[in-house]
Amino acid sequence: MPRFRSDLLAVALFCVSLLLLAFAYGVAVGRFEIFPYAMIYDAINSARSMRYRLTAEKSWLYMPTTYTRKLPTYRPEAAYPGFNLVTAVAADNRLAAYIMDMRGRTIHSWEVDWFKVWPDATHLPEKAVPKERPGTHIHGAVVLEDGDIVYNYEHLGLVRLDLCGDVVWRLPYRTHHSVHQDDDGDLWVSAQINRDGEPTGYPNHDTGFVDPVILEVSVDGKIKSEIPVVALLRDNGLSGLLYMSAKKQRDTRVSGDTLHLNDVEPLPASMQPGVFAPGDLLVSLRNIHTVLVFTVATRKVKHVWTGDFVRQHDPDFIDGNTISVFDNNNVGIRPGGQQSRILLLSADSGERRVYYAGSKAAPFYTDLMGKHQWLPNGNLLITESMKGRAFEIDRNGRVVWEYVNLVGDGYAALMEEVQRLPERMNDTYSEANVSAKCAKAHD
Repeated sequence: MPRFRSDLLAVALFCVSLLLLAFAYGVAVGRFEIFPYAMIYDAINSARSMRYRLTAEKSWLYMPTTYTRKLPTYRPEAAYPGFNLVTAVAADNRLAAYIMDMRGRTIHSWEVDWFKVWPDATHLPEKAVPKERPGTHIHGAVVLEDGDIVYNYEHLGLVRLDLCGDVVWRLPYRTHHSVHQDDDGDLWVSAQINRDGEPTGYPNHDTGFVDPVILEVSVDGKIKSEIPVVALLRDNGLSGLLYMSAKKQRDTRVSGDTLHLNDVEPLPASMQPGVFAPGDLLVSLRNIHTVLVFTVATRKVKHVWTGDFVRQHDPDFIDGNTISVFDNNNVGIRPGGQQSRILLLSADSGERRVYYAGSKAAPFYTDLMGKHQWLPNGNLLITESMKGRAFEIDRNGRVVWEYVNLVGDGYAALMEEVQRLPERMNDTYSEANVSAKCAKAHD
Protein backbone atom coordinates (compact mmCIF):
# COMPACT_ATOMS: atom_id res chain seq x y z
CA MET A 1 0.00 0.00 0.00
CA PRO A 2 2.76 2.54 0.85
CA ARG A 3 4.46 1.72 -2.49
CA PHE A 4 1.15 2.23 -4.36
CA ARG A 5 0.65 5.61 -2.68
CA SER A 6 4.22 6.57 -3.53
CA ASP A 7 3.69 5.67 -7.19
CA LEU A 8 0.39 7.57 -7.27
CA LEU A 9 2.05 10.64 -5.78
CA ALA A 10 4.85 10.43 -8.35
CA VAL A 11 2.31 10.26 -11.19
CA ALA A 12 0.38 13.18 -9.74
CA LEU A 13 3.54 15.27 -9.39
CA PHE A 14 4.52 14.37 -12.97
CA CYS A 15 1.12 15.49 -14.28
CA VAL A 16 1.26 18.72 -12.28
CA SER A 17 4.76 19.36 -13.62
CA LEU A 18 3.52 18.87 -17.17
CA LEU A 19 0.67 21.29 -16.56
CA LEU A 20 3.01 23.88 -15.05
CA LEU A 21 5.45 23.42 -17.91
CA ALA A 22 2.65 23.81 -20.47
CA PHE A 23 1.38 26.90 -18.68
CA ALA A 24 4.87 28.43 -18.54
CA TYR A 25 5.45 27.70 -22.21
CA GLY A 26 2.06 29.20 -23.06
CA VAL A 27 3.03 32.39 -21.23
CA ALA A 28 6.36 32.44 -23.07
CA VAL A 29 4.61 31.95 -26.42
CA GLY A 30 2.46 35.03 -25.80
CA ARG A 31 5.23 37.16 -24.37
CA PHE A 32 8.12 36.30 -26.68
CA GLU A 33 6.10 35.32 -29.79
CA ILE A 34 7.83 31.96 -30.16
CA PHE A 35 6.41 28.89 -31.92
CA PRO A 36 3.46 28.43 -32.40
CA TYR A 37 2.54 32.10 -31.71
CA ALA A 38 2.15 33.06 -35.39
CA MET A 39 -0.13 30.09 -36.09
CA ILE A 40 -2.32 30.82 -33.08
CA TYR A 41 -2.41 34.56 -33.88
CA ASP A 42 -3.47 33.94 -37.47
CA ALA A 43 -6.03 31.32 -36.46
CA ILE A 44 -7.68 33.60 -33.90
CA ASN A 45 -7.85 36.56 -36.26
CA SER A 46 -9.12 34.37 -39.09
CA ALA A 47 -11.79 32.92 -36.83
CA ARG A 48 -12.88 36.38 -35.67
CA SER A 49 -12.98 37.68 -39.21
CA MET A 50 -14.93 34.66 -40.42
CA ARG A 51 -17.40 34.91 -37.53
CA TYR A 52 -18.00 38.58 -38.24
CA ARG A 53 -18.42 38.06 -41.96
CA LEU A 54 -20.78 35.12 -41.53
CA THR A 55 -22.95 36.80 -38.90
CA ALA A 56 -22.89 40.37 -40.18
CA GLU A 57 -22.23 39.70 -43.87
CA LYS A 58 -19.39 42.18 -43.86
CA SER A 59 -16.45 42.28 -46.23
CA TRP A 60 -12.80 43.29 -46.26
CA LEU A 61 -13.99 46.80 -45.39
CA TYR A 62 -14.31 45.72 -41.74
CA MET A 63 -11.57 44.30 -39.56
CA PRO A 64 -11.07 43.27 -35.91
CA THR A 65 -9.55 45.86 -33.58
CA THR A 66 -8.39 45.96 -29.99
CA TYR A 67 -9.29 49.66 -29.70
CA THR A 68 -12.34 50.51 -27.59
CA ARG A 69 -12.33 54.31 -27.95
CA LYS A 70 -12.51 56.42 -31.09
CA LEU A 71 -10.05 58.95 -29.66
CA PRO A 72 -7.56 56.94 -27.61
CA THR A 73 -4.84 59.64 -27.69
CA TYR A 74 -5.02 63.43 -27.74
CA ARG A 75 -2.33 65.79 -26.44
CA PRO A 76 -3.68 69.24 -27.32
CA GLU A 77 -0.42 70.98 -26.46
CA ALA A 78 1.52 68.90 -29.01
CA ALA A 79 -0.99 68.18 -31.81
CA TYR A 80 -1.43 70.61 -34.69
CA PRO A 81 -4.88 72.25 -34.43
CA GLY A 82 -7.57 72.28 -37.10
CA PHE A 83 -10.55 70.42 -38.46
CA ASN A 84 -10.11 67.10 -40.27
CA LEU A 85 -11.55 65.82 -43.53
CA VAL A 86 -12.38 62.14 -43.07
CA THR A 87 -13.29 59.71 -45.85
CA ALA A 88 -14.23 56.28 -44.59
CA VAL A 89 -16.65 53.38 -44.51
CA ALA A 90 -19.29 53.57 -41.78
CA ALA A 91 -21.44 50.86 -40.23
CA ASP A 92 -24.09 49.04 -42.27
CA ASN A 93 -22.14 49.27 -45.55
CA ARG A 94 -22.44 53.05 -45.77
CA LEU A 95 -19.86 55.48 -47.12
CA ALA A 96 -18.90 58.56 -45.11
CA ALA A 97 -17.26 61.91 -45.82
CA TYR A 98 -17.25 64.42 -42.98
CA ILE A 99 -15.48 67.24 -41.23
CA MET A 100 -14.39 66.32 -37.71
CA ASP A 101 -12.83 68.37 -34.93
CA MET A 102 -9.80 67.27 -32.93
CA ARG A 103 -11.99 65.59 -30.30
CA GLY A 104 -13.64 63.34 -32.83
CA ARG A 105 -16.92 65.26 -33.10
CA THR A 106 -18.55 65.54 -36.53
CA ILE A 107 -18.91 69.19 -37.54
CA HIS A 108 -20.25 68.74 -41.06
CA SER A 109 -20.98 65.83 -43.39
CA TRP A 110 -22.03 65.03 -46.95
CA GLU A 111 -24.38 62.35 -48.25
CA VAL A 112 -22.07 60.29 -50.47
CA ASP A 113 -24.17 57.19 -51.15
CA TRP A 114 -23.23 56.10 -54.68
CA PHE A 115 -26.81 55.12 -55.53
CA LYS A 116 -28.12 58.58 -54.64
CA VAL A 117 -25.30 60.64 -56.12
CA TRP A 118 -24.84 58.66 -59.36
CA PRO A 119 -27.96 56.58 -60.12
CA ASP A 120 -27.43 56.72 -63.90
CA ALA A 121 -23.80 55.74 -64.49
CA THR A 122 -24.08 55.11 -68.22
CA HIS A 123 -20.34 55.62 -68.72
CA LEU A 124 -19.62 52.29 -67.02
CA PRO A 125 -19.98 48.80 -68.46
CA GLU A 126 -22.76 46.87 -66.78
CA LYS A 127 -20.35 44.59 -64.93
CA ALA A 128 -18.69 47.60 -63.27
CA VAL A 129 -21.88 49.31 -62.06
CA PRO A 130 -22.34 48.79 -58.29
CA LYS A 131 -25.23 46.49 -57.44
CA GLU A 132 -25.47 46.83 -53.66
CA ARG A 133 -24.13 49.09 -50.93
CA PRO A 134 -21.52 50.27 -50.49
CA GLY A 135 -20.76 49.32 -54.08
CA THR A 136 -17.44 51.12 -53.97
CA HIS A 137 -15.49 53.35 -51.60
CA ILE A 138 -14.14 56.89 -51.62
CA HIS A 139 -10.44 57.05 -52.42
CA GLY A 140 -8.94 60.47 -52.94
CA ALA A 141 -10.67 63.67 -51.84
CA VAL A 142 -10.00 67.37 -51.42
CA VAL A 143 -12.03 70.27 -50.04
CA LEU A 144 -12.06 73.57 -51.91
CA GLU A 145 -11.83 77.02 -50.37
CA ASP A 146 -15.61 77.51 -50.54
CA GLY A 147 -16.17 74.28 -48.58
CA ASP A 148 -17.15 72.06 -51.52
CA ILE A 149 -15.71 68.55 -51.67
CA VAL A 150 -14.28 66.79 -54.74
CA TYR A 151 -13.74 63.05 -54.46
CA ASN A 152 -13.36 59.79 -56.36
CA TYR A 153 -15.71 56.86 -56.26
CA GLU A 154 -12.93 54.32 -56.65
CA HIS A 155 -12.53 53.39 -60.35
CA LEU A 156 -15.99 54.83 -61.11
CA GLY A 157 -15.89 58.61 -61.37
CA LEU A 158 -15.11 62.05 -59.93
CA VAL A 159 -17.74 64.16 -58.15
CA ARG A 160 -18.03 67.67 -56.74
CA LEU A 161 -20.60 68.30 -54.01
CA ASP A 162 -21.23 71.77 -52.67
CA LEU A 163 -21.26 72.70 -49.00
CA CYS A 164 -24.96 71.88 -48.83
CA GLY A 165 -24.55 68.41 -50.37
CA ASP A 166 -25.91 69.19 -53.83
CA VAL A 167 -24.15 67.77 -56.88
CA VAL A 168 -22.22 70.49 -58.73
CA TRP A 169 -20.84 68.17 -61.41
CA ARG A 170 -19.90 64.58 -62.11
CA LEU A 171 -17.00 63.55 -64.36
CA PRO A 172 -17.77 60.21 -66.09
CA TYR A 173 -14.23 58.88 -66.15
CA ARG A 174 -12.81 55.94 -64.20
CA THR A 175 -10.91 57.97 -61.59
CA HIS A 176 -9.41 56.57 -58.43
CA HIS A 177 -6.94 56.85 -55.54
CA SER A 178 -5.97 60.53 -55.47
CA VAL A 179 -7.11 64.12 -56.02
CA HIS A 180 -4.73 67.07 -55.52
CA GLN A 181 -5.24 70.75 -56.24
CA ASP A 182 -2.42 72.84 -57.71
CA ASP A 183 -1.62 76.52 -57.22
CA ASP A 184 -3.85 77.51 -60.13
CA GLY A 185 -6.81 75.70 -58.61
CA ASP A 186 -6.82 72.81 -61.09
CA LEU A 187 -7.18 69.22 -59.93
CA TRP A 188 -4.72 66.42 -60.71
CA VAL A 189 -6.38 63.02 -60.60
CA SER A 190 -5.40 59.38 -61.09
CA ALA A 191 -7.55 57.66 -63.72
CA GLN A 192 -7.65 54.69 -66.06
CA ILE A 193 -9.11 53.33 -69.29
CA ASN A 194 -9.94 49.63 -69.29
CA ARG A 195 -8.82 48.13 -72.63
CA ASP A 196 -11.20 45.19 -72.73
CA GLY A 197 -10.69 44.69 -76.45
CA GLU A 198 -7.41 44.12 -78.24
CA PRO A 199 -5.23 47.05 -77.05
CA THR A 200 -3.86 48.33 -80.38
CA GLY A 201 -0.81 50.56 -80.02
CA TYR A 202 0.33 48.69 -76.90
CA PRO A 203 2.92 46.10 -77.99
CA ASN A 204 2.80 42.86 -76.00
CA HIS A 205 -0.22 43.97 -73.94
CA ASP A 206 -3.09 41.48 -73.90
CA THR A 207 -6.84 42.01 -73.69
CA GLY A 208 -7.87 43.28 -70.28
CA PHE A 209 -5.06 45.81 -69.98
CA VAL A 210 -5.64 48.68 -67.54
CA ASP A 211 -4.33 51.83 -69.21
CA PRO A 212 -3.36 54.46 -66.57
CA VAL A 213 -4.02 58.12 -67.34
CA ILE A 214 -3.15 61.31 -65.48
CA LEU A 215 -5.98 63.86 -65.63
CA GLU A 216 -5.87 67.62 -65.18
CA VAL A 217 -9.41 68.76 -64.33
CA SER A 218 -10.71 72.29 -63.78
CA VAL A 219 -12.79 73.08 -60.70
CA ASP A 220 -15.87 73.22 -62.94
CA GLY A 221 -15.34 69.60 -63.94
CA LYS A 222 -13.78 70.01 -67.39
CA ILE A 223 -10.82 67.89 -68.51
CA LYS A 224 -7.92 70.19 -69.39
CA SER A 225 -5.37 67.53 -70.27
CA GLU A 226 -4.86 63.76 -70.36
CA ILE A 227 -1.40 62.28 -69.97
CA PRO A 228 -1.15 58.54 -70.80
CA VAL A 229 1.39 56.96 -68.45
CA VAL A 230 2.43 54.30 -70.97
CA ALA A 231 3.41 56.97 -73.51
CA LEU A 232 5.19 58.94 -70.78
CA LEU A 233 7.38 55.94 -69.94
CA ARG A 234 8.08 55.04 -73.56
CA ASP A 235 8.97 58.58 -74.58
CA ASN A 236 11.47 58.79 -71.73
CA GLY A 237 13.25 55.53 -72.57
CA LEU A 238 11.62 53.64 -69.71
CA SER A 239 9.81 50.95 -71.70
CA GLY A 240 11.32 48.24 -69.51
CA LEU A 241 9.02 49.35 -66.68
CA LEU A 242 6.01 48.35 -68.79
CA TYR A 243 6.92 44.67 -68.74
CA MET A 244 7.96 44.12 -65.13
CA SER A 245 5.18 41.56 -64.62
CA ALA A 246 6.14 39.40 -67.63
CA LYS A 247 6.87 35.82 -66.52
CA LYS A 248 7.76 33.74 -69.58
CA GLN A 249 11.34 33.18 -70.65
CA ARG A 250 11.01 34.56 -74.19
CA ASP A 251 7.75 36.46 -74.06
CA THR A 252 7.25 39.86 -72.45
CA ARG A 253 3.46 39.85 -72.84
CA VAL A 254 1.55 41.37 -69.92
CA SER A 255 -2.07 42.03 -69.06
CA GLY A 256 -4.25 43.54 -66.37
CA ASP A 257 -3.26 46.31 -64.00
CA THR A 258 0.47 46.18 -64.73
CA LEU A 259 1.39 49.62 -63.37
CA HIS A 260 -1.37 50.62 -60.89
CA LEU A 261 -1.19 54.41 -60.87
CA ASN A 262 -2.11 55.49 -57.33
CA ASP A 263 -0.97 59.10 -56.91
CA VAL A 264 -0.38 62.27 -58.94
CA GLU A 265 0.76 65.31 -57.00
CA PRO A 266 2.08 68.74 -58.10
CA LEU A 267 5.00 70.52 -56.47
CA PRO A 268 3.62 73.72 -54.87
CA ALA A 269 5.08 77.11 -55.73
CA SER A 270 5.71 77.77 -52.04
CA MET A 271 8.51 75.18 -51.98
CA GLN A 272 12.11 76.10 -52.63
CA PRO A 273 13.07 74.64 -56.05
CA GLY A 274 15.96 72.24 -56.44
CA VAL A 275 16.12 69.26 -58.75
CA PHE A 276 12.36 69.73 -58.90
CA ALA A 277 10.40 72.92 -59.51
CA PRO A 278 6.82 74.17 -59.86
CA GLY A 279 5.28 72.53 -62.89
CA ASP A 280 6.62 69.10 -61.91
CA LEU A 281 4.37 66.17 -61.02
CA LEU A 282 5.14 63.34 -58.60
CA VAL A 283 3.68 60.01 -59.75
CA SER A 284 3.38 56.65 -58.00
CA LEU A 285 3.13 53.31 -59.85
CA ARG A 286 2.47 50.73 -57.15
CA ASN A 287 2.68 47.44 -59.03
CA ILE A 288 6.20 48.12 -60.26
CA HIS A 289 7.34 49.68 -56.96
CA THR A 290 8.22 52.92 -58.76
CA VAL A 291 7.91 56.64 -58.10
CA LEU A 292 8.93 59.26 -60.64
CA VAL A 293 8.87 63.02 -61.20
CA PHE A 294 8.29 64.65 -64.59
CA THR A 295 7.72 68.16 -65.94
CA VAL A 296 4.23 68.70 -67.30
CA ALA A 297 5.16 71.19 -70.04
CA THR A 298 7.91 69.02 -71.59
CA ARG A 299 6.77 65.54 -70.44
CA LYS A 300 10.42 64.97 -69.47
CA VAL A 301 11.07 62.57 -66.57
CA LYS A 302 13.54 64.09 -64.13
CA HIS A 303 14.03 61.30 -61.64
CA VAL A 304 12.97 57.70 -61.03
CA TRP A 305 13.06 55.59 -57.86
CA THR A 306 12.40 51.87 -58.29
CA GLY A 307 12.64 49.18 -55.63
CA ASP A 308 13.30 51.42 -52.63
CA PHE A 309 9.88 50.45 -51.27
CA VAL A 310 7.25 47.74 -51.63
CA ARG A 311 3.78 48.52 -53.09
CA GLN A 312 3.99 52.15 -52.00
CA HIS A 313 1.34 54.88 -51.80
CA ASP A 314 1.07 58.65 -51.52
CA PRO A 315 4.53 60.10 -52.24
CA ASP A 316 4.80 63.77 -51.19
CA PHE A 317 7.24 66.54 -52.03
CA ILE A 318 9.23 67.65 -48.97
CA ASP A 319 11.24 70.26 -50.87
CA GLY A 320 12.73 70.73 -54.32
CA ASN A 321 15.10 67.81 -53.81
CA THR A 322 13.37 65.44 -51.43
CA ILE A 323 10.25 63.33 -51.35
CA SER A 324 8.61 61.17 -48.71
CA VAL A 325 6.89 57.87 -49.54
CA PHE A 326 4.31 55.81 -47.69
CA ASP A 327 6.02 52.42 -47.97
CA ASN A 328 3.39 49.76 -47.29
CA ASN A 329 6.25 47.28 -47.06
CA ASN A 330 3.92 44.30 -47.06
CA VAL A 331 6.55 41.64 -46.63
CA GLY A 332 7.21 39.42 -43.63
CA ILE A 333 5.59 36.25 -42.35
CA ARG A 334 4.88 36.74 -38.67
CA PRO A 335 2.94 39.21 -36.50
CA GLY A 336 5.15 42.20 -35.97
CA GLY A 337 7.22 41.26 -39.01
CA GLN A 338 5.11 43.37 -41.33
CA GLN A 339 5.62 47.04 -40.57
CA SER A 340 4.84 49.96 -42.87
CA ARG A 341 7.25 52.88 -43.08
CA ILE A 342 7.59 56.51 -44.09
CA LEU A 343 10.73 56.93 -46.18
CA LEU A 344 12.66 60.06 -47.14
CA LEU A 345 14.40 59.95 -50.53
CA SER A 346 16.72 62.60 -51.96
CA ALA A 347 17.11 63.12 -55.70
CA ASP A 348 20.29 65.20 -55.44
CA SER A 349 22.28 63.26 -52.83
CA GLY A 350 20.76 59.83 -53.33
CA GLU A 351 20.19 59.51 -49.59
CA ARG A 352 17.47 57.13 -48.43
CA ARG A 353 16.37 56.87 -44.82
CA VAL A 354 13.48 55.65 -42.73
CA TYR A 355 11.73 58.56 -41.02
CA TYR A 356 9.16 56.49 -39.15
CA ALA A 357 8.36 52.79 -38.97
CA GLY A 358 6.15 50.50 -37.00
CA SER A 359 7.57 48.41 -34.18
CA LYS A 360 6.43 45.75 -31.76
CA ALA A 361 5.74 48.44 -29.17
CA ALA A 362 4.01 50.77 -31.63
CA PRO A 363 2.60 48.74 -34.55
CA PHE A 364 1.98 50.53 -37.84
CA TYR A 365 0.99 48.47 -40.84
CA THR A 366 -1.49 48.58 -43.71
CA ASP A 367 -1.05 46.22 -46.62
CA LEU A 368 -3.36 48.27 -48.85
CA MET A 369 -3.84 52.01 -49.26
CA GLY A 370 -2.45 54.51 -46.74
CA LYS A 371 -1.80 58.27 -46.67
CA HIS A 372 0.46 60.71 -44.87
CA GLN A 373 0.47 64.49 -44.48
CA TRP A 374 3.23 66.79 -43.23
CA LEU A 375 1.84 69.46 -40.91
CA PRO A 376 3.13 73.04 -40.55
CA ASN A 377 4.57 72.43 -37.06
CA GLY A 378 6.67 69.49 -38.27
CA ASN A 379 4.27 66.79 -37.11
CA LEU A 380 3.24 63.96 -39.40
CA LEU A 381 -0.35 62.73 -39.80
CA ILE A 382 -0.57 59.10 -40.97
CA THR A 383 -3.63 57.16 -42.09
CA GLU A 384 -3.32 53.42 -41.46
CA SER A 385 -6.22 52.69 -43.80
CA MET A 386 -6.83 48.98 -43.38
CA LYS A 387 -6.75 49.30 -39.59
CA GLY A 388 -9.29 52.14 -39.71
CA ARG A 389 -6.86 54.32 -37.79
CA ALA A 390 -5.18 57.70 -38.19
CA PHE A 391 -2.46 59.02 -35.89
CA GLU A 392 -0.28 62.11 -35.61
CA ILE A 393 3.32 61.91 -34.45
CA ASP A 394 5.66 64.69 -33.36
CA ARG A 395 9.28 65.03 -34.50
CA ASN A 396 10.34 62.45 -31.91
CA GLY A 397 7.88 59.85 -33.17
CA ARG A 398 5.57 60.22 -30.18
CA VAL A 399 1.86 59.75 -30.91
CA VAL A 400 0.06 62.99 -29.99
CA TRP A 401 -3.33 62.37 -31.60
CA GLU A 402 -5.13 59.22 -32.66
CA TYR A 403 -8.53 58.45 -34.17
CA VAL A 404 -10.08 55.03 -34.83
CA ASN A 405 -13.08 54.43 -37.08
CA LEU A 406 -14.94 52.10 -34.70
CA VAL A 407 -18.19 50.55 -35.90
CA GLY A 408 -19.05 48.36 -32.90
CA ASP A 409 -18.64 44.71 -31.87
CA GLY A 410 -14.86 44.99 -31.65
CA TYR A 411 -14.45 46.06 -35.27
CA ALA A 412 -13.14 49.07 -37.13
CA ALA A 413 -14.02 50.01 -40.70
CA LEU A 414 -11.78 51.05 -43.56
CA MET A 415 -10.69 54.68 -43.37
CA GLU A 416 -9.16 55.87 -46.61
CA GLU A 417 -7.79 59.15 -45.31
CA VAL A 418 -7.76 61.80 -42.61
CA GLN A 419 -6.54 65.22 -43.77
CA ARG A 420 -5.82 68.10 -41.37
CA LEU A 421 -7.31 71.28 -42.82
CA PRO A 422 -5.94 74.83 -42.45
CA GLU A 423 -7.44 76.64 -39.45
CA ARG A 424 -9.01 79.21 -41.78
CA MET A 425 -11.39 76.44 -42.87
CA ASN A 426 -12.92 76.32 -39.38
CA ASP A 427 -15.14 79.28 -40.23
CA THR A 428 -16.17 77.69 -43.54
CA TYR A 429 -17.65 74.71 -41.72
CA SER A 430 -19.13 76.61 -38.80
CA GLU A 431 -22.81 75.90 -38.24
CA ALA A 432 -23.69 79.55 -38.80
CA ASN A 433 -21.91 79.74 -42.16
CA VAL A 434 -23.31 76.42 -43.44
CA SER A 435 -26.85 77.31 -42.36
CA ALA A 436 -26.72 80.76 -43.95
CA LYS A 437 -25.18 79.56 -47.20
CA CYS A 438 -27.51 76.59 -47.62
CA ALA A 439 -30.63 78.57 -46.71
CA LYS A 440 -29.74 81.11 -49.39
CA ALA A 441 -28.96 78.41 -51.96
CA HIS A 442 -32.30 76.69 -51.43
CA ASP A 443 -34.46 79.84 -51.48
